[in-house]
Amino acid sequence: MAEKSVEGLGDYDASTYGERIADIYDGLHEELDTDGAVELLARLAGSDPVLELAIGTGRLAIPLGQRGVEVHGIDASPAMIERLREKPGGSAIPVTIGDFADVGVEADYALIFIAFNTFFALPTQESQVRCFANVAAHLRPGGAFVVEGFFPDLTRFDRGQRTSVERIDLDEVRLDVATHDKLSQRVTAQHIVISEGRTKLYPVQLRYAWPSELDLMARLAGLELADRWGGWRGQPFTADSQAHVSVYRLAE
Repeated sequence: MAEKSVEGLGDYDASTYGERIADIYDGLHEELDTDGAVELLARLAGSDPVLELAIGTGRLAIPLGQRGVEVHGIDASPAMIERLREKPGGSAIPVTIGDFADVGVEADYALIFIAFNTFFALPTQESQVRCFANVAAHLRPGGAFVVEGFFPDLTRFDRGQRTSVERIDLDEVRLDVATHDKLSQRVTAQHIVISEGRTKLYPVQLRYAWPSELDLMARLAGLELADRWGGWRGQPFTADSQAHVSVYRLAE
């Protein structure tokens, strides 16, 4: 059952972000290191099927499939999956509609992964712990769980809030506004797209976790940290890193 997080955004639930943003999602994140992610994930997958949590529009799943990796997916948003289905190869990918914290599939996998901060879309520590436990239950012996996430930078917020200009074009402006609750580690935000005669809002709610907190969640699930890098290409993870790619494996 999808867990709701209602503070600040009304009836926001597991599907809200994808349902609202699917029509523009692919154009928002062209700066992401898709090639580096696909290379690493394909190497970790080997010849076995893999499961992507929050598969979305298939940014990683489709190029992985083109490299011969069998990808299955979970996502809460039918609108995002509709975008996936429209792409070459997207209709062949098995997708389960649901809250990815539940890992609601029958099979076991050699690799389960979640990219681009999406693990933090789970609204509470409880749901994040549950996700780790359910992932561990679906990993084959020797399997890996890969999590990509940002390294929290609380200096981005001034008195618990932030406004930033993401893009200015001749006929369009894109803004991000956010509030930060440091007690719950929650960021509530809106992507705002303003064009002539129209304003559209794309809400997002995150509950971030520090790398050490993720490591503890993993240990509770019987997993242990095997590798951590500052990016998909094996960059060192340091105090100056803005993100991390963490690989967890079943503890022996």
